Amino acid sequence: MNIKYLLYSALIVFISASCNQNRAKQESADSIKNHKLVIYQMLPRLFGNTNSNNKIYGTLQENGAGKLNGINDKALQEIKKLGVTHVWYTGIIEHATMTDYSRYGIKADDPDVVKGIAGSPYAIKDYYDVDPDLAVNVKQRMQEFEALIKRTHDNKLKLIIDFIPNHVARTYHSDAKPKNVKDFGEEDDTSKAFSPKNDFYYIPNQQFVVPKGYVAGGPNFSNPLKDGIFNENPAKATGNDVFKANPSTNDWFETIKLNYGFDIANRKNYFEPIPPVWYKTRDILLFWAKKGVDGFRCDVAEMVPVEFWAWVIPEVKKLNPDIIFMGEAYNPTKYELYVKTGKFDYLYDKVGLYDALKRLIKNDSNANVKEIDHVISKESVNIPQHMLRFLENHDEERLASQAFAKNPFVALPAMVVTATLGSGPVMIYFGQEVGEPGLGIEGFGGDDGRTSIFDYWGVPNHQKWLNGGTFDGGKLNQEEKKLRLYYQKLLNLCASNKAIQFGKTISLNAIKENQKLFGKKVYGFVRETANERVLVIANFDQTITFNQKIKLPTQIRDEFDRREKSVILKNALTGAITQVNDFKDGLNITLKPSEAIIYSF
Repeated sequence: MNIKYLLYSALIVFISASCNQNRAKQESADSIKNHKLVIYQMLPRLFGNTNSNNKIYGTLQENGAGKLNGINDKALQEIKKLGVTHVWYTGIIEHATMTDYSRYGIKADDPDVVKGIAGSPYAIKDYYDVDPDLAVNVKQRMQEFEALIKRTHDNKLKLIIDFIPNHVARTYHSDAKPKNVKDFGEEDDTSKAFSPKNDFYYIPNQQFVVPKGYVAGGPNFSNPLKDGIFNENPAKATGNDVFKANPSTNDWFETIKLNYGFDIANRKNYFEPIPPVWYKTRDILLFWAKKGVDGFRCDVAEMVPVEFWAWVIPEVKKLNPDIIFMGEAYNPTKYELYVKTGKFDYLYDKVGLYDALKRLIKNDSNANVKEIDHVISKESVNIPQHMLRFLENHDEERLASQAFAKNPFVALPAMVVTATLGSGPVMIYFGQEVGEPGLGIEGFGGDDGRTSIFDYWGVPNHQKWLNGGTFDGGKLNQEEKKLRLYYQKLLNLCASNKAIQFGKTISLNAIKENQKLFGKKVYGFVRETANERVLVIANFDQTITFNQKIKLPTQIRDEFDRREKSVILKNALTGAITQVNDFKDGLNITLKPSEAIIYSF
């Protein structure tokens, strides 16, 4: 009897524990969907670099590089104070470079097919290894990254890394892969332009030709392999779908296109049986997921068949249902396809909201806030919670650059809209919060208003906040400190306010009485849940103050009419209080040029 009782008790305990474990897993999975992500993108090679030499085409020894160990607890705590929930570490995986690490057993790359002396983090050389530039001890580079994973988690942050599925470096060779893993192209039949069994596409009987006029590493860079020739015969198709042996300097000539079973020439799919590349890239994702990576930002996701994503994302989520997939996407007509069929958690809202806001910030003659309404009513109407919004990333011009806003404060109304318009993630790029202008010719990156991803460089305004590795902002001037505090208030609001996290969006510009008042340069909306609302109004005009009595949506006016009580509005960015006794006649709003308000009520 006692034995039966003990067995019965043990069974009950086991079932209860299993139920609790399953419930915890579900709650954890749901938590990803039930809060707004605030993402901080950084390029570790630049983030922790205290060297301000900034020689054009400078080498690692001349211009320096940040290390993973330099992203210490203090750095992560200060990032978290901004309201950040996720850190996107760009350029973790080993990529092609002109820096010679052959003494560590890493094969030297031919500089004729590398962009910039540091090399592009999107030309992956070994998917199972860490960029040696980032290690204090090169032989311990993987362990140093694993320590960063732990440090990030210990500081209550999650981490995202890049997954580049469409292409790899022309010099791809994994010397760190597990013993049972076959390299890309290892078993290809190179006599065929296309085969569903091949990892690459080929141009049979033709030798690859380095783009005419490409000067690897600049005119003064010396390397025995720098001869304008790269031995690749037959030539492979280039990453941006260039199917010829002689790509141009404007092409992604340093990369080769991966074959997911789509015959591009004949527009035909060969997805059954599953192509080898599908398994190989799935195993790469699982390799990093098992190390504790919390998400992947998937480069040019639309250049890979949606059928692959529909297969691979659930495969990875079997290991960790909380892991997130962010897709770089530029075709609004395919957004729903890549979310609903492809299973992406989030997609870039670049062509929609970013481009519309950029025109407003730059004061273009055709800029109009109506474009914002078009984004929320047409392009992302069914999937607003899946849209990742930003004003800066590694591909885009810096807000404070001469080519963009010049003055970073001019862009704040756009940043407020970017951060609060939807329930999907908001992202900033390191240095954005202190007005980094992206000045100067770095090398291959040129003087383009961006912070180069190709060159060794120190990022001047960011280095003021870095302050020699103290991460205390000690060298920032008062305006830069003011800007960072603004971002801190805004992003923390996004991470905590329920209306911004999950509320439905109601456009004020769609109200007939407001249309003439708002014109082309003022945009407003309400985000609301059953218990909380925020009212956001942004003045994009850089010279004229907006001072008008505006109308709120009918359902809000009617609700407060029934309650017959005054309303207290609190400016969430300044703390200022305004009392409104009657919403019927409208709400008086005053906004200085390039100013935005967020009222909570």
